Amino acid sequence: MTTSPVLLRPITDDEYPTWLERAAASFAAGVGPARGLTPDEALAVAYEQTEQLLPEGPATDQQLIWIAVAGDEPVGSLWISTKAKVPFIYGIEVDHAHRGKGYGRAIMLAAEEECRRLGYTRLDLNVFGDNTTAIALYDSLGYAVISQQMRKDL
Repeated sequence: MTTSPVLLRPITDDEYPTWLERAAASFAAGVGPARGLTPDEALAVAYEQTEQLLPEGPATDQQLIWIAVAGDEPVGSLWISTKAKVPFIYGIEVDHAHRGKGYGRAIMLAAEEECRRLGYTRLDLNVFGDNTTAIALYDSLGYAVISQQMRKDL
């Protein structure tokens, strides 16, 4: 599949509340099963952790939140923290209507380019083990497993 290029632009204050809802719901969908939480518990954890990381919303220092745009149309979003020596992707999302069109790859490539532009030579992320689509994408882009947590149901 040919990757459609995207432009990353900073999120606006008006876009932030809707983005926050989607980001929390997305994180809750992954963290809930991983931690054995109910959907309500997972959503509460997601909001709590997101608000701790973004106390000033999109103006929080060392937190970069972008809207990914193809042409004039928003197709997804990206959140990278630059607090650590290696930037960390807290969230990447392709809007439901645009999935399967190569935008996940395009957003990741734009993220890598932005981090290089800022002087970084590495980029970290976490992916839940049941997210096989994302794992395949990251594998295809050359990301390597550096830590792995495992579990067995008894």
